[in-house]
Amino acid sequence: MFVSKWNSPRFCGACWAFSAVGAIEGARAIKTGNLTDLSMQQLLDCDDTDMGCGGGLMNWAFQYDEDSVGLCSLNDYPYAYHRHWFWGCSRYAPYCTPLPDTRVSKYVNITETEEDLKAAIAIQPVSVAVMADGVSWQFYRDGIYSSPCEDPKTINHGVLAVGYGSDENGDYWLVKNSWGGYWGQGGYIKLGRNVGSESVGGSSCILTLASRPILKDEE
Repeated sequence: MFVSKWNSPRFCGACWAFSAVGAIEGARAIKTGNLTDLSMQQLLDCDDTDMGCGGGLMNWAFQYDEDSVGLCSLNDYPYAYHRHWFWGCSRYAPYCTPLPDTRVSKYVNITETEEDLKAAIAIQPVSVAVMADGVSWQFYRDGIYSSPCEDPKTINHGVLAVGYGSDENGDYWLVKNSWGGYWGQGGYIKLGRNVGSESVGGSSCILTLASRPILKDEE
């Protein structure tokens, strides 16, 4: 499970929910032309396979959504950290209405190559997992960050790969974090791409556990 104590000022390890919801939001926006913030708290409260603020996996979140009725908007089911610990789902979920085109039909695991991750990002935002330990990651501000994937067992943080590109410093993956706009480059980090680390999981292990949701067709 991905649990990052740095995930929020209130120490809720909800990175997995931010990543999964971001991927679903992106897929829905591409499909419908409507970008609406969806509820992370619904996953924290109602996804019994994951462990709320105690951590989780994006694929399990996609599976919850596939087996449920879809996601409510963030406005109708706002983020409350760990405050819904005991009665969250039964108390709050009945009072929001899941939005159309928010239910996952299935999810696809991305092969661990840079070309396949590029191809997936060209379709939609992709949930990825990274190794976010160390002062250099916590206090990242700008530039391209390249760190080897020394051990996949150290992967501890779910984020969202939203693009890729190149600048004067080299090639990069553009990744959205869940730590707010004051972190990194307005909430984003550029991870090194084409830096010779593909065979060992990519920069910060970004290639190892990438996946994307495919939404259910609705009439």
